[in-house]
Amino acid sequence: MVVTLMTAGLCGLLYFWLSFRVVEVRRSARVLIGDGGDDLLLSRIRAHANFAEYVPICLVLIAVIELSDSVSPPGLYAAGIGLVAARVAHAVGMERGGANRWRLVGTMATWATLVGLSFWAMVRAVTY
Repeated sequence: MVVTLMTAGLCGLLYFWLSFRVVEVRRSARVLIGDGGDDLLLSRIRAHANFAEYVPICLVLIAVIELSDSVSPPGLYAAGIGLVAARVAHAVGMERGGANRWRLVGTMATWATLVGLSFWAMVRAVTY
């Protein structure tokens, strides 16, 4: 479970960083609920929420794949690192607003990780 533990730990720290960034803008904009029409706050809220939408299922998939094997496959390490890097790229892209390379790379890499892990889990299920 080393891959799952490390990936979850890194994701936990990243989630804290995203949370802190939301609070930072909430304080300066004096907005307690919602986004108050502040575009920067809205982008940070969405980066935080998007993380919460995608990361849990990816972590579950990493965990079940890791549990289904006697050793952690090297590809699983790549998936964990890729997930963390994708979420950082997405958060940076959300800060820049509109369509941009960081957001696109973060989104595409997250989707690729999710789809790849999903197929990997299904293949493990039928070959287990």
